[in-house]
Amino acid sequence: MSELVLPHGFEQSVELPAPRQQVFDYLDDFERLGEHMMRSSWMMAGSRMRYQFDAARGREVGARVQLTSSFLGIGLAIAEEVIEREPPQFKSWHTLGAPRMLILAAYRMGFSVEPTRQGSRLQVFIDYAIPQSGIGRLLGRLFAGVYARWCVRSMLASATGHFGAAAELADAAISLHSTASRSAPR
Repeated sequence: MSELVLPHGFEQSVELPAPRQQVFDYLDDFERLGEHMMRSSWMMAGSRMRYQFDAARGREVGARVQLTSSFLGIGLAIAEEVIEREPPQFKSWHTLGAPRMLILAAYRMGFSVEPTRQGSRLQVFIDYAIPQSGIGRLLGRLFAGVYARWCVRSMLASATGHFGAAAELADAAISLHSTASRSAPR
């Protein structure tokens, strides 16, 4: 299998007043982590994703997660696989095959949790590619960055809503790197 080339990315961090293991355990549940995708919102054009899990439910390397939906009448289907998971430090997953998405061609997402004096520092990232042809190319150029930031910030908002936030840290837009440059979230 060839290496995914994911030239765009976004990451953001927040400090949480909770122990590292509790933060990891909370985010290790894809239904909590992706709750923003399961709610109707303007970013999802009023639609919502449905999750289907294998027996591992996304909690081990190799676990599979399937997301399905309809966006403006177009069927969407995304298969993901957990590729790294080392509790309570980090977890990452990526798309498999040729996902049916509109503004992203493929992605790799993940999070890391580092202990701090006040609790934990949570960092969430997404690395992604936009479609290279058709309407997806145009939509990707227009909206992929906005969508990536929304996904990362929504995951952080879920954690801060649950644990509270000690301090929000700067976000970073990343470009021109691939998954090879990131073995675990920075």
